[in-house]
Amino acid sequence: MLTYYSDDHHLHHGKCELIDGQLMPCFEKPQRADHILARVNNRQLGEVRAPRDFGLAPIERIHSKAYLEFFKSAWARWQEQGGKGDLLPFTWPARTLRRMIPNDLHGQLGYYSFDGGAPITAGTWQAAYSAAQVALSAQQEIANGAHSAFALCRPPGHHAAGDVMGGYCYLNNAAIAAQAFLDQGRKKVAILDVDYHHGNGTQDIFYQRSDVLFASIHGDPAEEFPFFLGYADELGEGAGEGYNFNYPLPMGSSWEAWSAALEQACQRIAEYGAEVVVVSLGVDTYMEDPISQFKLDSPDYLAMGRRIAALGLPTLFIMEGGYAVEAIGVNAVNVLEGFEGA
Repeated sequence: MLTYYSDDHHLHHGKCELIDGQLMPCFEKPQRADHILARVNNRQLGEVRAPRDFGLAPIERIHSKAYLEFFKSAWARWQEQGGKGDLLPFTWPARTLRRMIPNDLHGQLGYYSFDGGAPITAGTWQAAYSAAQVALSAQQEIANGAHSAFALCRPPGHHAAGDVMGGYCYLNNAAIAAQAFLDQGRKKVAILDVDYHHGNGTQDIFYQRSDVLFASIHGDPAEEFPFFLGYADELGEGAGEGYNFNYPLPMGSSWEAWSAALEQACQRIAEYGAEVVVVSLGVDTYMEDPISQFKLDSPDYLAMGRRIAALGLPTLFIMEGGYAVEAIGVNAVNVLEGFEGA
């Protein structure tokens, strides 16, 4: 399987995130992608290529120009103000406040963020931009006839909506790739999100559309981040009604419960008649993940890959979460090897 990867991800290395009432070292760190790349090479999964540059146009198909302009310029503005350390929001437009875009940098950051888990550093824009190009390059391989490809993206993307960052995510790589498939002539794309946390950004982007089916298996948002999206009764709106499927599972769920949800999601994808599948590949479902509460073990990821392969569809894997750094390479590559060996 061909892998696309960019060293630019090292440019994004946040010092801290707001979690559990404290500013803590970021769980989302460069070593995550480094371990996956090492495993790809050690297992001789296939060639690793640098991405092509497709420019901003395919990113603007998903993200608003105002949001992109803010994101691109935020660090420079922070430095002009004499800012020190990472740029993190400290206020948000809550339910009782107006949803307007202030002139102030911090007001805009709060408007374009939904949590304190997406620090902006000197290299964050370039890292996120390059991650989107990694996804687009792998997408183009499948558009050109490849049956599968792996986009080793970092930072991840599935929590980012059209004009909102959060949850370690800035640009929604899976959504950008799915839209590229549609723009190149595909009529029906499925996104299967297997990350422990619900892909709230991806759902929001496609919630009123029927050309992308979104299916997500994740921790129950009644007790897990992102809390405010990912419930089973969210089925889409308008033209998108009936094309959004969430499978929230309780803390402590093992492979038996998780795989049953995967079977339901795969059946939905098959019934939909998808022409291609984009997998938001998070492996924070692992039993030793430090911020997640499922109990999947490394061999389970081989079985996951085999079930996805059974769909018989061209499949683009895009890396999302997974924070047990020593195991992330094994688990991510197990999915890919299970897919290829099916």
